[in-house]
Amino acid sequence: MYHIIINPASRSGKGAKIWSEQIEPALRESDAVFQTYFSKKAGEVKHLAAQITAKYKDDPDLKLIVLGGDGTVNEALQGIADPSKVILGYIPTGSSNDLARDLGIPKEPKAALDLILRNAAPRVMDLGRLTYLDEDQPEESRLFAVSCGIGFDAAVCAEAMHSPIKDTMNRIGLGKLTYLGIALKQLITARKVSCTLTIENAVNGKQTAFQLPRFLFVTCMSHRYEGGGFMFCPPATDNDGVLDLCCVGNISKVLVLLALPTAFFGKHYFVKGIDAYTATQMSITASAPLWVHTDGEVTRKSCGFRVECLPGAIRMITPEVK
Repeated sequence: MYHIIINPASRSGKGAKIWSEQIEPALRESDAVFQTYFSKKAGEVKHLAAQITAKYKDDPDLKLIVLGGDGTVNEALQGIADPSKVILGYIPTGSSNDLARDLGIPKEPKAALDLILRNAAPRVMDLGRLTYLDEDQPEESRLFAVSCGIGFDAAVCAEAMHSPIKDTMNRIGLGKLTYLGIALKQLITARKVSCTLTIENAVNGKQTAFQLPRFLFVTCMSHRYEGGGFMFCPPATDNDGVLDLCCVGNISKVLVLLALPTAFFGKHYFVKGIDAYTATQMSITASAPLWVHTDGEVTRKSCGFRVECLPGAIRMITPEVK
């Protein structure tokens, strides 16, 4: 049986129409056995995923399908009791769809469904886990499939989550430009603070700690793309047991403006002060609280957190060749 969580508000409200006019008729025609779960408000996807995985906790191959955007997938991950027992399918109907972009999942909803229905051997995929370490707040952990970050990229996500322009641009098929426009605005107003990074890589046995006197953002990625197609970490692979980091330090905003468009093609490392690292675990402590995101979902500001890679944590339905 396929358990399908549907975010009707995805793609600026088109998610419901995509379900009723494309996906549901195709499922009924295929004679697939499925059960649907509609989210009615923000945060409900987490509870739906928790209810499903609790009810079917003895199923070692629970087929959970998400119709929505990367944020919907992220919300579902927070509710899954044991990701190792889940086979995750994805019908991308969001604005950025970076997870689908990197995995080669079709953008067209019916094609994504066809992939799910014919797939017999899902691939193992890493997840990341971020744990907040703020002394004045309770410890909290969040899983992510694509990336997490602090600073500039998270501030872009925070504004995009509540941007009426995003909805308008999505309706005319130009949602990607929303992120670029917000990124330019945030770049102008962004403040730089200092941070300490500790990076551990159990694969090569290296550990290093260093300070960035001023930094714009640090992002940790299991996939290559975030923010609607920015290839911040070109070498990132989702099943190698490590996370790839992109650290943007004390560089001028003019240089960032020059580098930002090249990040769509992964060519931004020509700028001194933009550095790449790999880690199985990392921690960051900033001198002031900044926005933090997981898969573009922003829930709070933080001065520090720990991130770790969870190798092979979940199975994902994807094309045979990534």
